[in-house]
Amino acid sequence: MEVKLVVDYEAYENGQTMAKSIEELAAKPESAQITDLIIGDWGGAYESSPEDFIPVLVKLKDQFPKIRKLFIGDMEYDECEVSWINQTNLSPLLEAFPALESFHIKGSQDLSLEPLRHSHLQELVIICGGLPARVLQQIRNAELPELRKLELYLGVEDYGFDGNLNDILPFLDSNPFPKLTYLGLKDSEIQDEIAIAAANAPVIGQLEVLDLSQGTLSDKGAEALLASESIKGLKHLDLSYHYMSSEMMQRWKSSGLSVNVEDQQEADEEDDWRYPSLTE
Repeated sequence: MEVKLVVDYEAYENGQTMAKSIEELAAKPESAQITDLIIGDWGGAYESSPEDFIPVLVKLKDQFPKIRKLFIGDMEYDECEVSWINQTNLSPLLEAFPALESFHIKGSQDLSLEPLRHSHLQELVIICGGLPARVLQQIRNAELPELRKLELYLGVEDYGFDGNLNDILPFLDSNPFPKLTYLGLKDSEIQDEIAIAAANAPVIGQLEVLDLSQGTLSDKGAEALLASESIKGLKHLDLSYHYMSSEMMQRWKSSGLSVNVEDQQEADEEDDWRYPSLTE
């Protein structure tokens, strides 16, 4: 059973809060049957953070015994731009729900995952316009023995990404998640650098899917991937939303590999500027 909680602008102006919405949901008999709990706009997400309601959800955790998926911040741009979504330290939720299998987060402003430990979590997805290097460090230091899918929107410097390739290399060269089969290092302004590093990285040997989509990938990064023997062992490679030439796209289509090269973009004609799909 999936439930999404939203406090729209009108309700927020009339005094409704996400904390109250959670309390009201917990009081209903069907709360015991909820498997997927999605938290959308909590009313003024651009000026307040989940720290106002997370303690309530943690306190009432026993009213939600079947939760397996949590999504904090599921809102569209007309509700709140992704770069405006305030977050906080979300690790208390992981401790409160030990049976959790999937954790999705949208927004990276003041996001923290410290400590990041969970015995059963299989999927971690962070959607944002810029992921801070300190959060990448927290993920690298995580204890997630059952993690199968890691999907990170890396974004751009203007909206929070303050790292470089060295902050990403540990996920490729010394991956800390032994059961990982899906790795998404996507929506990046340094997508070519990531692609070149990933082409023959040790982690490729354990993956089924490599997702380098939604970034600024050009022929430079694509060439390294296409030349890699390791990449041929993947079940699927996602390169959608890219800046590859039509000639390079045709080479991929003729490669015999399962690869998504849809959504070709064109660089700015004046300065060859390329933009990831999701930033602001």
